[in-house]
Amino acid sequence: MDIKNYLDSTYLKTALQAGVSEEQNDLLIVNCIQEAIDEQFKLVMIRPEKVSLAYRMRADQDSQIKIGTVIDFPEGKASIDEKLDEAKEAIAAGADDLDFVCNYQEFKNGQVDLLKHEILLGTQLGLTHHKVVKWIIEVAELTDKEIIQICSLIKNVVVKHFNQEQLASVFVKSSTGFFKTQDNLPNGATVDTIKMMLENAAPLPVKAAGGVRTYQEAVAMIDLGVKRIGTSGAKEIASGQRTKDEY
Repeated sequence: MDIKNYLDSTYLKTALQAGVSEEQNDLLIVNCIQEAIDEQFKLVMIRPEKVSLAYRMRADQDSQIKIGTVIDFPEGKASIDEKLDEAKEAIAAGADDLDFVCNYQEFKNGQVDLLKHEILLGTQLGLTHHKVVKWIIEVAELTDKEIIQICSLIKNVVVKHFNQEQLASVFVKSSTGFFKTQDNLPNGATVDTIKMMLENAAPLPVKAAGGVRTYQEAVAMIDLGVKRIGTSGAKEIASGQRTKDEY
């Protein structure tokens, strides 16, 4: 198993979040993209405004790496039209994967039809343009019951409206990595959470994001059945080290 084929190497911090200048943060983003190209990871995940940069760097070096970005990140509260507009811009810039933050807050408030409509239209847009679509559900904000319900909802919408061959291109993803929990509880993928997601999202694939910090933890997630792992420490994980990064 080449673990690099499962790793989405990720850098999503703003300069303010990273505690650095804009120029320094731009350099960190360039370094992340270059490292992903050099290490031949599955994908590099950056913010939408940096997709065109990654696209140029990939083309200049004739790389096969995929480019992913996040939509309505990190809170997922934007309207459906705003989400779709942002996704269209990312597609035009050269993104291969679109990781939407679903409106889990409205789901928690009982607005199930709103979420169904969002899943349908976002997935439709991505698949029409031959993109991979991932729906981030922010597991740290959900109860176990809600995780089961939201995974089932996403699965049911996708299975109902799209054909069998397209299902492998629509993921359910655990976390943004930016949610702040109380008492320092995990805000990303845990074994128990991923098991629930796998059981209730199937046949859709699952991406474990946040909380995977060692090679052994990554292998354990893959053995459970996840198809992608989002991490800001991809190189350390791939080389058998423990990443010190939070995501």
